[in-house]
Amino acid sequence: MTIFEKNVKMELETLGLVGLFLGTFLAATILPFSSEALLLFFLSKGIQPSVCLGVAIIGNSLGGVTNYALGRLGNPLWLTYLGVKIETIIKRENWVVKYGSWLAFFSWIPLIGDPLLVALGYFRSRLIPTFSWMVIGKSLRYLLIYLIYYYW
Repeated sequence: MTIFEKNVKMELETLGLVGLFLGTFLAATILPFSSEALLLFFLSKGIQPSVCLGVAIIGNSLGGVTNYALGRLGNPLWLTYLGVKIETIIKRENWVVKYGSWLAFFSWIPLIGDPLLVALGYFRSRLIPTFSWMVIGKSLRYLLIYLIYYYW
C-alpha cells in the first residue's frame, strides 16, 4: 500500500460511512483507487456489514452513473479529432449495439469497467437496463468480497 493510499484511508476513516461513500464513488471514476480495499478496511473496523455493503454499492453505482453521464454528454464523432478512424468508431458502436446494456454488468472490472460505462453512455445504450446491470454487477462483486472476508 502506498503512502497516498494510507493517507486517503486515514482521512476516509475519520469521515466514517461518508468516507466509505466518497471513496467508493471516487473509485468508480478514473481515479486509481481500490474500492474493494476500502470496503475491507471498513469491514475490519467492525462496522455493520450490511450498512457497509449498502453504502459501498450506492457510492460505487453513483460513480458509474457519473461515467455513463459523461459519455452521454459526448459525441462519438469527436473521436475523429483524436485521430480515431470513423470505421473504428462505427465498429465500436456496432459492438455496443450488438451486446447492449448487459455489458454494464462488467463495469466492476478494474481498468475496463469505467471506460465501458463511458462508451455505453457515448453510444446511447438504454438507461434503465444499463443501470440495472451495472448495479447487479457491482453488488455481486461487493457481496463476494464480504463472503470471502467473513467465511474464508
